[in-house]
Amino acid sequence: MKINYQIETDKIIKNIPENTVPSLLLHSCCAPCSSYVIEYLSNYFAITVYYYNPNIDTAEEYKKRVAEQIRLIESMPFKNKVEYVIADYYPNEFYNKVKGFEKEPEGGLRCKECFNLRLEKTAEYAKSHSFDYFTTTLTISPLKNSQVINEIGNEIAEKYNIKYLFSDFKKKSGYLRSCQLSEKYGLYRQNFCGCVFSKNNLDKDADI
Repeated sequence: MKINYQIETDKIIKNIPENTVPSLLLHSCCAPCSSYVIEYLSNYFAITVYYYNPNIDTAEEYKKRVAEQIRLIESMPFKNKVEYVIADYYPNEFYNKVKGFEKEPEGGLRCKECFNLRLEKTAEYAKSHSFDYFTTTLTISPLKNSQVINEIGNEIAEKYNIKYLFSDFKKKSGYLRSCQLSEKYGLYRQNFCGCVFSKNNLDKDADI
């Protein structure tokens, strides 16, 4: 049965005790996707943005996206505190994880393995640093399967005994708002997800 994960988010937020601000470790795939998510969730949580994306195809691209992530956080106003942690760039962590899935289509098993890698690393950090919740910005993309992402997040939450914030951030016009915020702050908005495989698919489409 397909679940409306925005309703699940609303339930969690509604049940936050009055005058309480839980801590949230938010995995971010990029500044544009995180823009709306931070704007929205910072009304209810003290957020630390966790930038961990070993899937990015080059160190140059990684640094560019990191710089935009930091610039966004330092530019936007928030109700509650928003901080950030930038993970080191180790692309072999991604390539080892998706080995054998290199020829999978976009949105297939390779992407699922990538989601699993990034969410598990986020959960590990959240658990070791005593965060109340963890989640990811990935569900804001119209091209990513929120059902799959939330199922992975829930499995990992049970494994690490930490609460996962269910989400479908594209709901409530979240994706549209992220585009508006990207324009407002002049964010670098990449045209591929980040990995070499998605970039190669983009190049193939351009040749058609």
